[in-house]
Amino acid sequence: MYRVFDFLFSFFGLLLGLPFLSVIFLMGLFDTGSPLFIQERVGRGKRPFKLVKFRTMSKDTASVASHLASSASITSLGRFLRRTKLDELPQLWNVLLGDMSLVGPRPNLFNQDELIRERDALSVYNVRPGITGLAQVNKIDMSTPALLAKTDREMIDSLSVSNYFKYIIATVSGKGSGDRVK
Repeated sequence: MYRVFDFLFSFFGLLLGLPFLSVIFLMGLFDTGSPLFIQERVGRGKRPFKLVKFRTMSKDTASVASHLASSASITSLGRFLRRTKLDELPQLWNVLLGDMSLVGPRPNLFNQDELIRERDALSVYNVRPGITGLAQVNKIDMSTPALLAKTDREMIDSLSVSNYFKYIIATVSGKGSGDRVK
């Protein structure tokens, strides 16, 4: 049932948002010369997939979790995109393809060993990763692996249609924050 919602919302989000996405893409060309950021992440069943976001950091930034990256590498456009969460919009493509859901645990990198162990122990990888969820609206990020995995499991166990929409609405209305940067 959630897959139907995911497909419809991502399809119409991309279709209706195309002019807006195009403007951000063009601004990104001037900002970094490479407006899209594509990175391999851990998906459902621990299978790799290519996550797509708008680039918010300079191109030479190391591929590490956000909380390990330096805030000095965030561009001025990137700061705006992160604050408004617009950097996440291209992930609607990942949702449309079925790599992600709108609601689910945030996909991590393959080098985040502690988080992978914590999530493995709680079977978090049995579901599609998501753009938002319980952890995101409660400002829990990947810098606290045990708490994040526990919160992800809690969300998975309590996910209902009303919670699905609650997390989306909370995110769109500005509750929560993105991954912190040191």
